[in-house]
Amino acid sequence: MKYEPIYYGEYLKLDQILDSQKLMSEKHGSPAHDETLFIIIHQTYELWFKQILHEIDSIHKLFSNEVLAPNSLSTISHRLNRITEIQRILNDQLNVIETMSPLDFMEFRDFLVPASGFQSIQFRMIELKLGLRQEYRLHADKAFFNSRLKKEDRDFMIKLEENTTLLELIDKWLSRLPFGKKENFDFWEHYQETVDKMLSADAQIIKNNKTLNEKQIEFELKNLEATRETFSVLFDEKKYNKLKEDGEVRISREAKLALIFIKLFKDEPILQMPNQILDLLIDIDELFTTWRYRHAIMAHRLLGRKIGTGGSSGHDYLKKSTENNRVFTDFFNVATFLIPKSSVPELPIEIKKDLSFTYE
Repeated sequence: MKYEPIYYGEYLKLDQILDSQKLMSEKHGSPAHDETLFIIIHQTYELWFKQILHEIDSIHKLFSNEVLAPNSLSTISHRLNRITEIQRILNDQLNVIETMSPLDFMEFRDFLVPASGFQSIQFRMIELKLGLRQEYRLHADKAFFNSRLKKEDRDFMIKLEENTTLLELIDKWLSRLPFGKKENFDFWEHYQETVDKMLSADAQIIKNNKTLNEKQIEFELKNLEATRETFSVLFDEKKYNKLKEDGEVRISREAKLALIFIKLFKDEPILQMPNQILDLLIDIDELFTTWRYRHAIMAHRLLGRKIGTGGSSGHDYLKKSTENNRVFTDFFNVATFLIPKSSVPELPIEIKKDLSFTYE
């Protein structure tokens, strides 16, 4: 043997792990059978959160380089994919905890006050490191969350706010995309012309539609005008920056244009890996949203309309946080600005060559 032998249980510190399920119900003289399950489920969540943070930190480090090495993209994609697979396990674990009935939970629930899952510092770290800053949370959520933390945890989270988030790093990375403008070619001028033609054609279709009455035509044209206004924000820096100031968008205009370009030309060899990374970030947001939603449904099933152990409104609080606490909504919204493949402006041959693998 090249190295000193090690025993399985010692390597995994099983004596510590398997001895860490201390039942509060037992301490109060009435051991509840399902409290063991409850503890193991939450301890397992925290172990998976630790692994997710390990992956996020490594991805942060790669994106923090002033120039991202091309071979880093595959590592980033691989680690983001690992996070999504862990998230699927987190969602599946809810099936196990739902084997506990409301009466089973009531056997030990009162012993847990005021402990609560929203005191999970690791999960809050995941949210923040991904891009969910305090400013993006509901006001009530911010005040309530901070009041329930120990001072050292609250101070730690405040300090963590000083760090750059993954969303901000990706914003900078996307903003450097070089293909939209060249010396003699501006893709966005052609894109804007195409959008104008497309919307004008839609207006004519609405006006000539014999199945619509006057009011319906007026309503459809009003909706079309709203669509035109949505597109116009892309081409007006002042309008876009105002939306960013108001928190309607979280990424820069340059990054948004890069997102659209990548999605329109996702099959080009150079853009395939960036597109895959963007899709994985959307998956991460979707899977956490699913997890929060299922968590809210589970809380409703176990608690009904009771308040949570930490003093929150229980099911109602969890339901509100489901939609509000998303990070990559700008990436989802890119679909708004996509146009049919047949209408996408043709790229000059030199840009097509830059987007391809060239071997000579």
